[in-house]
Order: sequence, then structure tokens, then C-alpha cells
Amino acid sequence: MAMDPKTKTLAQTVGVVVLMGGLAWASVPFYDWFCRVTGFGGVTDVAEAGSDVILDQTIKIRFDASKERGMPWEFKPLQREMDIRIGETGLAFYEAYNPTDRPVAGSASYNVAPYEAGGFFTKIDCFCFEQQILQPGERVEMPVTFYVDPEIVDDRDAKYVHRITLGYTFHEIDLPEEQATRATGKDKTVN
Repeated sequence: MAMDPKTKTLAQTVGVVVLMGGLAWASVPFYDWFCRVTGFGGVTDVAEAGSDVILDQTIKIRFDASKERGMPWEFKPLQREMDIRIGETGLAFYEAYNPTDRPVAGSASYNVAPYEAGGFFTKIDCFCFEQQILQPGERVEMPVTFYVDPEIVDDRDAKYVHRITLGYTFHEIDLPEEQATRATGKDKTVN
């Protein structure tokens, strides 16, 4: 049984729309996976412990901080840069301050530049792994522990990298329900 041309065209159009919708839905998780596997886009690696190999070659790590528009915190690195041996575990601190009269929750996104170095910059522990909540007037120092994977010296593109910039951008997020309830004073028990 042959399909009439209008029905066939409609079926093809619906098929294309469904296919494009499926591709759009899958593109974000696929891109995230791709960036984590390849280090593309400055996405870093994560490890449980430091490197077993430490080279005599050093690399300069630069620290950068920014905030999303409207984020009320003050946020900055406590040191602008450091020289570290490739494979050596480094420790750096960022400072955040909440100058407001209300609790503010934040989440940090990060990036590594140049992009070729992203897959070789390995975080062991980082404040960016969890949301941060600062009370009114609270100031905190937030650590990041990291190393540069010694395999960077053998990579076709990354071996020419002599400076890596680790940047964080803080975004305001909704307070967890328990914190928000306390902040608004609606923490009353009803019997």
C-alpha cells in the first residue's frame, strides 16, 4: 500500500523534528562527557591523590577569579601565581566574603587555559566540588589542591605550555531549603 505524498511528507517532517529534538537533548551530556575525557574546553581531571612522578621541570600556574553579574560576594585568589614542578602537589587559596545582611549560597564553575592543558591539570580537592554558603559578613579561605600531570611533557600540543591559568567564576544559587527557611524566619513548628 503506497502512502499519499502529503502523508509521506508529514511523516518525514515529524521524523526530522523528533531526530533533531533527540540530538539536542543528548548534546549537553555528550559534550560534557567529551570535555571530561579529552580535556577540551579547559575541563580538568580529578584524582584521589597526588602524582607518583615529579619532574624537575617547572610550570607557572596563574589564578583568576570572577563573579557572575549580580553575585554579591567579593571573590579573589590569595596569590596571583606560583611556580610548581610538574607532578608536584600544589595548594592555593581563594577568598570569598559576603558583605550582605543575608546568607548567600554560591557555586563555582572553573576553567583552565590554554585548553590543551585542561586534561593535564588534575584537582585532588577543591571548593568547587560543593556549594558554598556564606553567612552575612562571613569571610572564608577556600583551598584547591592540584597537580599538573607529568604526561603533559609528552603531549603533542600541551608540551609547549609553560603557563596555565586556573579560573573560577562564582554564581549565586538558591539557598538549600533549610537555610532559606532560617533566613526568612519561617522556621515555626505547627501543632
